[in-house]
Amino acid sequence: MPLGLRRKKKGKSKETSTLVDGEAPPARGRGDDEAEAGAGAGVRAGAVGAAASRGPVRLVFHTQLAHGSPTGRVEGFGSVKELYAKIAEAFRIAPAEIMFCTLNTHKIDMNKLLGVQIGLEDFIFAHVKGIKKEVEVFKSEDSLGLTITDNGNGCAFIKRIKAGSLIDQIKVICVGDHIESINGKNVAGYRHYEVAKNLKELKKGQTFTLKLIEPMKSFEIIEPRSKSGNFAEEKICRGRETLRLRAKGSATVEEMLSDVEEKATKKVDDLLEMYMGIRDLELAATMVEAGKGKNNPDEFAVALDEALGDFAFPDEFVFDVWGAIGDNLKE
Repeated sequence: MPLGLRRKKKGKSKETSTLVDGEAPPARGRGDDEAEAGAGAGVRAGAVGAAASRGPVRLVFHTQLAHGSPTGRVEGFGSVKELYAKIAEAFRIAPAEIMFCTLNTHKIDMNKLLGVQIGLEDFIFAHVKGIKKEVEVFKSEDSLGLTITDNGNGCAFIKRIKAGSLIDQIKVICVGDHIESINGKNVAGYRHYEVAKNLKELKKGQTFTLKLIEPMKSFEIIEPRSKSGNFAEEKICRGRETLRLRAKGSATVEEMLSDVEEKATKKVDDLLEMYMGIRDLELAATMVEAGKGKNNPDEFAVALDEALGDFAFPDEFVFDVWGAIGDNLKE
C-alpha cells in the first residue's frame, strides 16, 4: 500500500516591510514587484474566509534564531517548506541550515516542535546547524532506543532517546541531533521513516558510524519577544484558532483540533513510534482525518492510499490505527 505526503510551493510576498526589526528593506526593482505580486494570498485568503465579518487579516509571525538574533517577521507562506524559506530569507541563511523550529521557547523542547499548525500568537524559534560530530556505536542490541522525526524540509533528527537504551549510554548523542550519515551513507534530505529503516537494517553485533550535527547553542540571553507594529495592533488571535499549513492548496485559519481528535492523533503518533520508530504529528493527523467514518480497515486503507503516497505500512499497523481512531473518536 503506497503512502506518502506531497508538497507544493507558493510565491513570495511582495510586501516591502523589513524582514528583521531594525533593518532597512532590501532594494527592489520593478521586475521584483511584478514577479512577487499576489504572493502570500494563500494565507491571507484563508484568513479572510475565517474572519469575513471583520475584513482581511494580515498574518505576520515573529521569529528568532534560537541561539540568539534580532527579531524577524515572516508571512505569506502556505507550507512548512515555504515557512523555512521565509525564515532563512529573514536571517540571510540557507533554508537547509534550519534543523527544526520550536514554538514559544528557544530551548530544544520536543514537546514544542512546530508542526503543521501555528497558533496565531505563537513565536517561532529556529534552531540551526552547529557542531558536527562522528560517533562509533557497537550494536549490541536489536533496538537502538531512538525515535526519529523530521522537519518536513529534508532534515531528520532525534526526537527521543529511550531511557536505559543502547544510545542512552552514549552521552555524546543527544535529542535534537541531525543524522547526517550512517556508515558513510549520506541520509541528509531523507524522510524520517527512511532514516529509521536504515538504522533498523544495521546488523546486530557490528560497529557502525554515525555523523551527527547538533543544534547551535548559546549562553547569551535571547532578546525579549517583540509585539511591535501591525502584529499587535491587528489583534489577530481569536482563542483556539490556528494557521494550518497545507501540503496542497492554501493555508487556512481554523479551529484547533478538538480534545477527542487530539487524543486520537496522539494515539496514532504512539503507534507510528511503536511500529516504525518515528514521530510525526502531521502524518498522524492526516491518518485520523482519513479514518473518520470508515467502517472497516479496508475502507481506511483505501482512504490512506488516496491521501498519502510513499509509505508501506504493514497490515497489522493499519488495523491497529483504524481501531485506535475509531475508539478515540467515539469517546
